[in-house]
Amino acid sequence: MQRLHLTTLALSLVTLCSADEPLIVAHRGASHDAPENTLPAFELAWKQGADAVEGDFHLSADGRIVCIHDKDTKRVSGVRKQVKDTAFAELRQLDAGAWFDKRFAGTRLPEFSEVAATVPEHGRFYIEVKCGPEIVPTLIGEIGRARLAAHQVVVISFDATVIREVKRKAPEFKACWLSSFEKASPLRPASAQVLETLRGIDADGFSSKADPRVDADYLTPIRTAGFEYHCWTVDDPAVARRFHRLGALSITTNRPGWLRERLGDE
Repeated sequence: MQRLHLTTLALSLVTLCSADEPLIVAHRGASHDAPENTLPAFELAWKQGADAVEGDFHLSADGRIVCIHDKDTKRVSGVRKQVKDTAFAELRQLDAGAWFDKRFAGTRLPEFSEVAATVPEHGRFYIEVKCGPEIVPTLIGEIGRARLAAHQVVVISFDATVIREVKRKAPEFKACWLSSFEKASPLRPASAQVLETLRGIDADGFSSKADPRVDADYLTPIRTAGFEYHCWTVDDPAVARRFHRLGALSITTNRPGWLRERLGDE
């Protein structure tokens, strides 16, 4: 299926190339200054002027959507519990803030609805699914209950089947496939492989690690095919500028306020 009429594609490319600045997305909230994937981190990200927040989500044993990056809780709580095998009430008892700083002792793992409630009307919410497509029906229901507008929602995942399922069940939401790269050169996945995946799952775009090997030659086939490009995780203004020039529509960072200030100093 042809994704875009030629005229629409041309207009889209003009828009991409002329954007004043990319969106600044707070990686797990303002995770340089507060414990990742917690309400203090998300609330601080908005105060720092982030355009969007990104959070990681798993399903608990009782079907609640929990905001946490890892499959288990050891790194952020000191206690190892597998998220998928543990009820939310038990996960909620863990201290997810003391590891970062004693000022955050007692901070709890939030559920999806609590994170969504921090998103202002002007903000966007990048929802990274860390489990599989089994989460999608519950996730769509939670997004609806949160009363987020469709344009505020971007679902992202390394699992192509998650993106395909989101676009099948809720095509109104943007969904982007994530990928890092193998260490060996040339870059893998190659542009052609990325395009094949994006088309096969009806994704809206591609989001990659800000690998220094990514260049215009790599991205041009993806962008000219009508797909968005986004990058992560960037805490260096020079790297952010480079990926902006390459056409990144958003740049994910641990330091949203700091990075915006540095980019504004140009």
